[in-house]
Amino acid sequence: MLTSLALIFLTGMILGRLAQGLRLPALLGMLIAGILLGPCVLDLLAPSVLNISADLRQLALIIILTRAGLNLDLRDLKRVGRPAVLMCFVPACLEIGGMVLIAPRLLGVSLLDAAIMGAVTAAVSPAVIVPKMLRLMEEGYGQEHSIPQMILAGASVDDVFVIVIFTSLTGLAQGGSLSPAAVLQIPVAIVTGVLAGLGAGTAFAAFFRRFHLRDSAKVVILLSVSFLLVALESTLKGRFPFSGLLAVMACGMAARRRPDMARRLAAKYAKLWVAAEVLLFVLVGAAVDVGYAAAAGPAAIAVILGALLFRMAGVFLCMLGTPLSRRERLFCMIAYTPKATVQAAIGSIPLSLGLPCGQMVLTVAVLAILITAPLGAFGVDMTNRRLLAGR
Repeated sequence: MLTSLALIFLTGMILGRLAQGLRLPALLGMLIAGILLGPCVLDLLAPSVLNISADLRQLALIIILTRAGLNLDLRDLKRVGRPAVLMCFVPACLEIGGMVLIAPRLLGVSLLDAAIMGAVTAAVSPAVIVPKMLRLMEEGYGQEHSIPQMILAGASVDDVFVIVIFTSLTGLAQGGSLSPAAVLQIPVAIVTGVLAGLGAGTAFAAFFRRFHLRDSAKVVILLSVSFLLVALESTLKGRFPFSGLLAVMACGMAARRRPDMARRLAAKYAKLWVAAEVLLFVLVGAAVDVGYAAAAGPAAIAVILGALLFRMAGVFLCMLGTPLSRRERLFCMIAYTPKATVQAAIGSIPLSLGLPCGQMVLTVAVLAILITAPLGAFGVDMTNRRLLAGR
């Protein structure tokens, strides 16, 4: 197991750095490292590591969502208003709808399988968006209309919204039913998750206002609280709707009641993400069946790009009636396209559940990362100075 972990970190970091040298996102190099190390190519990873890969991927998702929460200012969100709220669910809903329209025709899957596929691919990537938007905030671009904050907030809640839908659809595929009560569970899970997270984060900030500890100790405690919130979702599953991941992000947002502490903790989480990112993308690459992906390639790529157009149309709809210029709206449409983190975290779940669509869903998830992550990253880097106003 130790040898496998060493190979994951060494190969992932080296290929990630090579990708950056080619002006590509590092996560692409990490995905390739996973494919090379995985069972379909060199088969160098121990089964014990692959068996716990789902837990490791969830750990990475917790870290990036907490980091996003620690960097979100509620005052900025209030200033943005309606578009920030719409960005949380409208683009994802349109992309899932686009997948349901396109995938059955091109991939021969059922409507339910297409909806599951859409739920996996519909989430944007905190791994790509969070660092990009934080950099724009630091450099002062798009601050007149709080565009980076709007995208950052929308992406974070969008991820959790999509994960809640994905969980409902996979339950349906396993023999459940889609009743009005089941549909109602989605907004209830979002509300209860937000309230629990805000309560935990407020208590966290109040505790450390009275008791002084090193920032490293605070990170350990915040991580522990995050794990408990996610575990609470599993405990309540089937009895009460609750989104643990949304609670994790809301906990980070509430911790901003002490801005100086939140900034220091966000810096600590950025360092944690260096290792978590490698684990996340190398392990999802290791789960890819290369032969299957090659066979499904052209049709799957067409489905991904077609559904992406629906997402961009959804972003455009969210911007209607706002003071944003055409250039700013175009930037939002570009910045809201990259996929990576959620696809890596949940893309293999249908396969592990034994669903017939599992291999196809994983293939589409990985191809979505390979296509949209570099497109979105390049798009943000190449257009932010042209399309957004600086300080």
